[in-house]
Amino acid sequence: MSHLFSRKPLVVGVLLGIGLIALPAIAQSNFGSVTLQRGFNVAQGTMRGNTGGRNSLPEMVTARDRDGNLCLGYGSSVPDHILVLDQSFDTLSLQVNSGGNDTALVVRGPGGVRCGDDTSRSNPDDRLQGTDWAAGSYEVWVGTSDPGARHNYTLTVGQ
Repeated sequence: MSHLFSRKPLVVGVLLGIGLIALPAIAQSNFGSVTLQRGFNVAQGTMRGNTGGRNSLPEMVTARDRDGNLCLGYGSSVPDHILVLDQSFDTLSLQVNSGGNDTALVVRGPGGVRCGDDTSRSNPDDRLQGTDWAAGSYEVWVGTSDPGARHNYTLTVGQ
């Protein structure tokens, strides 16, 4: 009887491989997820990661966001973060801090795609401010203007 149990992983692997067992889809990201509720503090809305993807964000996601803004940059084929909102928010902002490197910010979720823009002419880190954030799961990419450029960053979500 013990030989039957030792083969269980092999049997499950074969069944998965031929599609007889289906597992629920799990949202994947490079650097994890965060779930926020109204009244969250800055620490709860702070995520860290690093850039380095070579995929064109406009080709992977969209060339323009729901407001007609250009979506630019290069990032990973997998979102860097998953942002889950337990409830709707009237306004939210997302701010990238990579020490002033030229970053890109693309967010896809309920209501469409939103793309960030440079904080200022002197600071090319991206910022996204928007209204009408529906409850749900959002995929977040933090990229760069140059494919493969590696920069550590902090992404902060604010109310």
